[in-house]
Amino acid sequence: MSSHAAMPTGRFRRHRRAQPTPPVRSAHRVQGVVPVTLGLLYGIYVAFADRDHDPLTGGNILLGVVCGVVLAGLCFLLGRTQSRMVRELRAAAYGSLFGVATGFLISLSHASVLKASALGAVLGAAMMLVTFYIFYTRE
Repeated sequence: MSSHAAMPTGRFRRHRRAQPTPPVRSAHRVQGVVPVTLGLLYGIYVAFADRDHDPLTGGNILLGVVCGVVLAGLCFLLGRTQSRMVRELRAAAYGSLFGVATGFLISLSHASVLKASALGAVLGAAMMLVTFYIFYTRE
């Protein structure tokens, strides 16, 4: 009969010192970082996109702040409720949020309502397909 190989003991074993484990970030602390960052970047973009080569005014800053806060709030709300949604509804929510946000940005360039709505709908549908594919392959 053959026997299994035993683990080497004694002088062959190297003793390792325990490495300190890196601090684990809580999911609740990190969960708000992405919506706040997206809202900040979106608000800055809106504030500077609506100028028409004029100097930056208080109205532009107010519009940027309001748009950034609204987008951050919607992203935070979607992030908190996405675990309770089925993947089709979750993909549609991400697609519609992205489509509305980009359609609004396009409308700030004084494009027609039809052009802004059409491009927002196309980009939202593309985002919905991409997120559905990601959710479908990851579950």
